[in-house]
Amino acid sequence: MTRQLRIEYEGAFYHVLSRGNERKDIFRDDKDRGLFIEILGEMSERFSVDIFAYVLMGNHYHLLLRTNRPNISKSMQWLGVTYTRRFNIRYRRSGHLFQGRFKSFLIENDKYLLILSCYIHRNPLRAEFVRRLVDYQWSSYQIYAYGKPSPEWLRTIVLFSQIPGKDKNREYKEIVQNYSKEEKRIWEDFRHGSLFGSKEYCDYIKSKYLSKKKPDVEIPQKRLVLREEDLNTTIRKAASALECNISSLINPKRISGLDKDKRDILILLLWNTGLYRNNEIAKIFNISYSSISKQVSNIKLKLKKEPQIKKIASSVKSVGDWRLW
Repeated sequence: MTRQLRIEYEGAFYHVLSRGNERKDIFRDDKDRGLFIEILGEMSERFSVDIFAYVLMGNHYHLLLRTNRPNISKSMQWLGVTYTRRFNIRYRRSGHLFQGRFKSFLIENDKYLLILSCYIHRNPLRAEFVRRLVDYQWSSYQIYAYGKPSPEWLRTIVLFSQIPGKDKNREYKEIVQNYSKEEKRIWEDFRHGSLFGSKEYCDYIKSKYLSKKKPDVEIPQKRLVLREEDLNTTIRKAASALECNISSLINPKRISGLDKDKRDILILLLWNTGLYRNNEIAKIFNISYSSISKQVSNIKLKLKKEPQIKKIASSVKSVGDWRLW
């Protein structure tokens, strides 16, 4: 299968969609949809992805998002693999769930987000799932149009900031209702099958990322260099902040108590970068691949419930721009 063009940089906006294999359903019931929403939130937190709008259909989904690191491929791959694994466990099945690689369309800037959110939110109407959008609960539409409580990871302020007036919900609802008048205009800015933006923006993207005469070392080589350099640097700085010797944390048979908590903080730190696979992290600490997810879940719970552990972890955050909670 031909690889889709992936252009990645910090602060990039994307419209992302993915379909089920052979166009089969990826959501069989509301429990599946709830599971996907939960994993979507985990992906947002782990990979520093801002999500602005979403809709879950029967055999596909749409997302509108921004990557704060150049990691659209890694974050979306993690989302697909994680959901597939949990879906397969639930239905005692195996094999692929999604139809090849996800599709992503690069967006010039946030001025396109509002109108693209209308396109995404109107999917249930086009598919004739419902007669009124208010009746469809598996999208972010009710949050924007009716003030339904929003999950923490949904960044509503970006879209609302583009709507004048005080009653943002009412005005957003009207914008979506009048979307058909704007649809033709926005598709005029859909270029080369992968970009939403002006001709000037497309020229910039082509010259910076696609020119054979002027290859950009940042894509994807820079990410590989950063990944190689940051591992030793991150562990050394974090271990120093935790006032522990890394060598004392890599013997799982002897580690316990506070040392174990410190080790798990380091595991969470590496896991949250989104740069390292579970088996790579496991190898560093001489533990099993399958135990990484368990250690991450355990230390996350402790960070929420035990002030002492959160205080210790805060020392790590003070010496680096690392996400722990």
